[in-house]
Amino acid sequence: MNGREALPDRHGPVRSVSPLVGRRDALHAFSQSVDAAVAHGFQFRAMVGEPGAGKTRLLAELADMAGKGGLTTLWGRAAEFEQAMPFSALVDALDDHLEARRDELSGRLGAGQARLLATVFPALAAKMPHEAADAGQEAGQPGMVRYRLYRALRQLIDELASPSGLALILDDVHWADDGSAEFLDHLVRHPPRGRVLVAVAYRPAQATPRLAALARSAGARGGEVTVGPLDEDEVEQFLGPAVNRSRRAALFEASGGNPFYLEALAKMSRLSVGELPPTVRAALQVELGDLAPASLLVAQAAAVTADEFEPALAAVAAEVDAAQALDALDDLFLRDIVRPGAGGRFRFRHSLVRQAAYESAAAGWRLAAHARLAAHLADLGAPAIVRAHHIERSGVFGDRRAVSALVEAARTVGAQSPVTAAHWLRKALDLMPAEPGNLEERLELLMELSRALGISGKLSESRDTARELLRLLPEDDYARRARATRWCALMERQLDRPLEARALLLDELRRMPDPHSPVAIPLRMRLVAESMMRADFRAAQAVLDLMPEYEEDWPPGLAMAVAALRPMPAYAAGRLTEALRLADAADRLITEALDEHLAEWLDAVAWTCWAGSHIGRYSVALRHFGRAAAVARATGQDYILTHLLAGRVRVLIVLGRLPEALDTAEESVEGARLLESRQQAVFALTGLCLALTWSGDHDAAILAGEEAVSTGVDRGEVSGNLARQALGAALVCAGRHDDGIALLLEACDGFVEPRLDKGNLLICCEYLAYAEAARGRHEAAASYAERAATLVQPELPAFSGLVPLAEAHAVRAADPMAAAGLADRAAGMLAAGERRIDAGRALLLAGTAYGEAGERGEARARLRDASEIFAASEAKALAAQVARAQRRLGVRVSAGGGAGQASGPFGLSPRETEIAQLVAEGLTNQLIAAQLFLSVRTVETHLSHVFAKLGVTSRVGVATKLNRGGL
Repeated sequence: MNGREALPDRHGPVRSVSPLVGRRDALHAFSQSVDAAVAHGFQFRAMVGEPGAGKTRLLAELADMAGKGGLTTLWGRAAEFEQAMPFSALVDALDDHLEARRDELSGRLGAGQARLLATVFPALAAKMPHEAADAGQEAGQPGMVRYRLYRALRQLIDELASPSGLALILDDVHWADDGSAEFLDHLVRHPPRGRVLVAVAYRPAQATPRLAALARSAGARGGEVTVGPLDEDEVEQFLGPAVNRSRRAALFEASGGNPFYLEALAKMSRLSVGELPPTVRAALQVELGDLAPASLLVAQAAAVTADEFEPALAAVAAEVDAAQALDALDDLFLRDIVRPGAGGRFRFRHSLVRQAAYESAAAGWRLAAHARLAAHLADLGAPAIVRAHHIERSGVFGDRRAVSALVEAARTVGAQSPVTAAHWLRKALDLMPAEPGNLEERLELLMELSRALGISGKLSESRDTARELLRLLPEDDYARRARATRWCALMERQLDRPLEARALLLDELRRMPDPHSPVAIPLRMRLVAESMMRADFRAAQAVLDLMPEYEEDWPPGLAMAVAALRPMPAYAAGRLTEALRLADAADRLITEALDEHLAEWLDAVAWTCWAGSHIGRYSVALRHFGRAAAVARATGQDYILTHLLAGRVRVLIVLGRLPEALDTAEESVEGARLLESRQQAVFALTGLCLALTWSGDHDAAILAGEEAVSTGVDRGEVSGNLARQALGAALVCAGRHDDGIALLLEACDGFVEPRLDKGNLLICCEYLAYAEAARGRHEAAASYAERAATLVQPELPAFSGLVPLAEAHAVRAADPMAAAGLADRAAGMLAAGERRIDAGRALLLAGTAYGEAGERGEARARLRDASEIFAASEAKALAAQVARAQRRLGVRVSAGGGAGQASGPFGLSPRETEIAQLVAEGLTNQLIAAQLFLSVRTVETHLSHVFAKLGVTSRVGVATKLNRGGL
């Protein structure tokens, strides 16, 4: 590590005069990332290390490599004392560059995108007409605006990357606001099209889970570098020959090999080693203590001002004139306390130096300095979001202007950064006296705060704020009490407190003089949802019967939300014709609804999505799950997103889209863990268990299933039985038939008073018939086949094929020819019902049974068809079973799978062939994913297989190979 940290500017680093010491692994990783970005497009690199480990210095090396690779390098840093500022690191990195290219970019981005981006970047807002800038504060759900903003930011990065590429380097992102981390998460999941390298550095102890997961979320395009301390040999090289051995050893021990600490301690040459203070903070205070009083004052004022500060503002904070401030800055520059930045600004050489300068000032003086800056910025007409940082640190209790400014700032950023909005709303409430004259405003702010906290995933804080609001609301303010109660009950449910949620809803309904009034409808809807979660569909139907389908005074989207709840109770009660009619009505209303209206009622819409999968309308269900999940993600409603993703997993599995199901399941589990919601974890882990089971990773599936079962919150919840069903299936597929049968029977409550619906009960019967037949208990298998026949619902044909499949299991040992016929019939019915994996299983059974009956031609044909299904679905364990059955029939099968596994040219699977053709047509991975309804990550996985099978390393190579092959 060098003795002087390289100074970055927005276009790359200023090279240090000293060479880098060590860090060969990091430099190699950086070189690979730059090469990959130039050759293949988007790359993400995270660098993790403790304070002072040398992350910034290494980022300077990365910037240098990127520049030599032809990439434009833009550099930004988040700051400790401006953590609430939305997208501060991005603004730091891009704003000056945008100012130089503003006219060019505005034409390429379009007016709508430019307005959105102007809400973030001062350079774009400066020349925009006031009306247009205001239009950037779009109406609608905050998360929808946030999602559109993220897409605009991604497009901006792509535009900045054209034509030569872009390296976007963001330092100290552990101090970035949640919106920045959320955008980075969006970026790695939906990467830019161009040659873009994004590198971030952060401290692991201060990183949020979302930030820490970025490199993993980027998949093959991501990587992480850990920056540790220097060893003794590197410390010797770092200090140079002028430092003797004993002092070097003492410095190494005192610093722990941390380069920044080592440098700070080494500067204290006037002290003997034995007199060194125990921490580097003391060393920095000594360094600052050597300054003249005037220079120290300006250093403290600069630390109060901003991470990158203007001399004029530092002069205001210090209460000195501009000339005195510049004289002091000259001294600070000579002592390497501050360094020049862009546009005549300065910044401290390291964030730790700024922290030390800030903490060296008296607390009262700091408060007054923040107040001076807030007043000065107000006189200049600075926006509330610029002043809010100083107001929150200097506001006086009861100061109406401070409260108004904080509320204005919160509402300005609420659409893009609800966490920041919640922070400033809370500060405003802290400054507002609890007086009768303030009650109305306080109530509105509490409602805003509760929603902002909930949307941000801070469920407990959102619930507590909603309860505080309910305590303050007048008894007869029914409309606002209903809104607050519904929101509070929703948070209670996500926090695994369903009884509290139900009690809250019933208590509020009892308070209403007319519990059937329009304001009571949202409360009744939550009661319906709570009843259905416990499989009490009679109670749910009783509440729905008291609710009209539509009223003139209902707000937009409410009729759609009520309709979305109706199909499931009708289905559970066996009123199938009615359930299908209600599903059609809900489908029509949801399809016609605006995203903004859908976002308000996602908790209700989710029930139509699940109902679609229960009645076997898988394509429709997948469409609704996909759209609802996109809206939930866009509006930041993580507490609903994980539930929707878990449902989508189940549909993807049935349809045979296992790689996508695995990706979706992992995202669902990750989201549930971040929320710390056991209810969401049960749904997510259940989906993961099923996806892993049919993908063939039985050990991992069992672990996920066991965690889902042990995590369950209430034996009466449907989610617990679904978890047991999934674990039972995983155990059966892993060959642990006894354990699997026990779990499946528990999931069905022994078929006495089952909470599972008939479709899932039928699935359990087929699993049980298979497991009992595998144990040689053919009578037991036959009994489950007979039970399955009693559960068939002709109106819902998707499940009907499971009955002949269960019968085939039961009779195979005694009459393989009859079993083959039954399995054949089952395969046709299941394929018609879109149950692709089950159709493949039926073909596998038919092929095996035909072989046992001596019908080798029929056996080979069925096994070939099964092999194609499992290969395209990437159901590895089932494909291996097919391969073994084929070998027994004398079919030559490759080690990788069945004879039908690579049915396309060059050994490509059907899905790989499809993707290769689209690549040859020039489509990007994003466009391919959209066209085939896959995730980008799944496309990338298939494409890596295509490269390997074709023996090429680029998309051009794919096109050339396919054209030569006549594909």
